[in-house]
Amino acid sequence: MTAPDQWGQGIALWQMTDPPSIPDAIKAFADGVIPRGVLRFASASARGATLTAPVEGMLTWLQDVNRLDLWDGSSWVAVSVGRSSWTTITPASPWTQDGNSNGTFQYRLLNISGEESLQFRGALARASYPTSPTGSYVVNNTALPSAVRPSTLRTVLIPCSDTSSDRIALKLDVKTDGYLEVFGFSASVKPPWIGFNGVTVSL
Repeated sequence: MTAPDQWGQGIALWQMTDPPSIPDAIKAFADGVIPRGVLRFASASARGATLTAPVEGMLTWLQDVNRLDLWDGSSWVAVSVGRSSWTTITPASPWTQDGNSNGTFQYRLLNISGEESLQFRGALARASYPTSPTGSYVVNNTALPSAVRPSTLRTVLIPCSDTSSDRIALKLDVKTDGYLEVFGFSASVKPPWIGFNGVTVSL
């Protein structure tokens, strides 16, 4: 009969005393090793159709989202993602890119300690404001894709210029509809640039 491996991983090893059977020996070894490696699937749905009874500690790689997941005994938890490219956000008029020479306004999807998050970088510029600006402005021309929209409203602080502004920070709402709305403008708050470097919100 097969014997367990010496590292206690539950891998069955064919013994010299077992009936000769190369297929059975290979199957016993594969059945022990494969579930302990990183299993690759096209998507979460493909994984669900194949792994109907996952075992705690299993790792899978989802090719459609480039993500490594761990089965913790009750659910799949993301433990890392592959490289996520930066995507440029088209600003709503009259905002323009590269405020204060801080680069193009962009976003990317991150995974932080198993939690998907949205990160921004860059800055926007604005040459002029009305005499009495509205209190808030939506700064992206089109909504962010549904895959990077938060499940609830996320509110964070962002920096702004102290030139022509009584404030050096404004409020950014990352909304569930994919729009980014900045609050805090007034007759005395007309910053020529607003920044987004390092701003990260949970999805």
